[in-house]
Amino acid sequence: SNVSSSARGVLSKKTMSGKQIGENLDAQNLYAVLTAMSTLILIPLMLSIEGLGMFSAFKDVVASGEFTNKGLALLLALGGISYYAYNEVAFLALGKVNPVTHAVGNTIKRVVIIVASVVAFKTPMSTGSIIGSSIAIAGTLLYSLAMNASKKEKK
Repeated sequence: SNVSSSARGVLSKKTMSGKQIGENLDAQNLYAVLTAMSTLILIPLMLSIEGLGMFSAFKDVVASGEFTNKGLALLLALGGISYYAYNEVAFLALGKVNPVTHAVGNTIKRVVIIVASVVAFKTPMSTGSIIGSSIAIAGTLLYSLAMNASKKEKK
């Protein structure tokens, strides 16, 4: 996920900077175009791999009595809208910063979410999770120190 997200960030940043590639193609519109293209590619792929299993699973959840058709559809729609908005804000941020800075911020965000979840839900972290979070935090610290040193050298 990190590799794909970083690659998307770098390629999108290259698209956003430099020559104009289309009329009105700013960060928001580029994200909208990428999302539409991804949807057109992934829906047939999803249907070929999963078939209509999503629809039967939806019916099973409604049949269990936990949700109504309308309630479950509303939750799915709200989840999709929230995820789209989150990614669009991230794309707007990418338009303002270096792709590496964006990737580092994204990585530290994930660590913060993991740590906050551990604290909020009182779930123990495995040794691997602790090591991975520590590496991410240390890497972010080293990146910040290197960027500050680089800025001081330029002055």
